[in-house]
Amino acid sequence: MPARPPHLSVLGSVNLDLVAHIDRFPRPGETLTGATLEQHAGGKGGNQALAARRLGAEVSLLACVGDDAHANPALEQLQREGVDLSGVQRLRSTATGLAMILVDRQGENQIVVAPGANAQVRADQLELPHCDGLLAQLEIPMETLVEAATRHAGFFCLNAAPARPVAAALLGQTDLLVVNELEAEAIGPQLQNYQGLLAITHGAAGAELLQRGQRLAASRSPAVQAIDTVGAGDAFTACLCVSLLSGLSPAEALARACIAGALATTRKGAQTAPSAAAIDAFQASLSP
Repeated sequence: MPARPPHLSVLGSVNLDLVAHIDRFPRPGETLTGATLEQHAGGKGGNQALAARRLGAEVSLLACVGDDAHANPALEQLQREGVDLSGVQRLRSTATGLAMILVDRQGENQIVVAPGANAQVRADQLELPHCDGLLAQLEIPMETLVEAATRHAGFFCLNAAPARPVAAALLGQTDLLVVNELEAEAIGPQLQNYQGLLAITHGAAGAELLQRGQRLAASRSPAVQAIDTVGAGDAFTACLCVSLLSGLSPAEALARACIAGALATTRKGAQTAPSAAAIDAFQASLSP
């Protein structure tokens, strides 16, 4: 383990999530009543920054929010837990990103996002701090991601979510690529030529870590009582990134990431990633 916690910069989105819990998803044209509504901070950038901070990393968030009433609620939890928000810009006459989320009684979700200020994160406005790693997702403009990855000299992790094609120039700068099966399909044949570490998640079935087609590690997700899968992928990604930066082996890092993702599903909301202590305790409970 390193003498100090890794310093991770997270470049990505910040949203306010409006979450409706329902028994089942509506069919096209159908109106369902009886839902319960909750409000949570979200956005993949914010989620992963908070998840990494809870694991003990020093975390700086690079993002944009608006000047509306949604900005402060979207940032409060991050500030409270010690994420450095000096790289978060507040844009005038702009809406903060908003996500509308449906969660059914099995904990599965459907999400629609109005990106707002996230669509205006610009490379020429970025000041990348000196850090051990840079973590990004696909909820901000692609050209911004390419520029940031090119300028960053160290470890770069891309969580290619939500699913969409990824510029070849971005893949060429990526040391760790995290995708689920749908996101892997969206990248397409380019994935066959990717040279870095590739983590593919399979939901409750776990995940695998590969490089140049060779499997380095595989891990199953532990059985938990899932109530909300929103944010599980963010907890997984942050934990895998922080664990590798901390010097853990691929197998150890992947096992911890699967636990982090599973534990995140046991609470409502997108920013429910577990602490390092919670992961340690759960891992110890699995030992014979």
